[in-house]
Amino acid sequence: MIKKEQVLEVQEKWGNGVVKIGSLKENRSECEAFASSFLDARYAFGEATVLFKPTKCEIEQFRPTKSQALSYFIAGNDRACDEDKGFAIQPWTKVRFENSGFILEEKRAIAMGNYYFTDLSGNEAKVEYTFGYKLIEGELKIDVHHSSFPFQN
Repeated sequence: MIKKEQVLEVQEKWGNGVVKIGSLKENRSECEAFASSFLDARYAFGEATVLFKPTKCEIEQFRPTKSQALSYFIAGNDRACDEDKGFAIQPWTKVRFENSGFILEEKRAIAMGNYYFTDLSGNEAKVEYTFGYKLIEGELKIDVHHSSFPFQN
């Protein structure tokens, strides 16, 4: 059975990875290499179907491939989706998860809640998320990623 602590650990690794990608934005080759390894470590691309719906996408809302996810996180001249600006290269200084709940099973876990991204000025952006995690060779990897801004009336 997957434990809540395992999910919290991979959430921390995910947040730290997003922050590190942004810290490398001035060295494009290092940023690209780290972002690619981040996606390999945190997501199930190449090992399972991944349902990826990131926050700031309007035209190509759903990103089922690693190259589309990479484009979302770091953009660049060779980005897979023209609308991408590089979410992770904002940069962010901190990512904080506030979980609403978990579903924990033997080989799958789901977490839902809000996560907060802190920018260089100390402002936090609140985003709603649902992440599905699949146990693959002893590692929890994201196979469902949905995030969106809270409803504005």
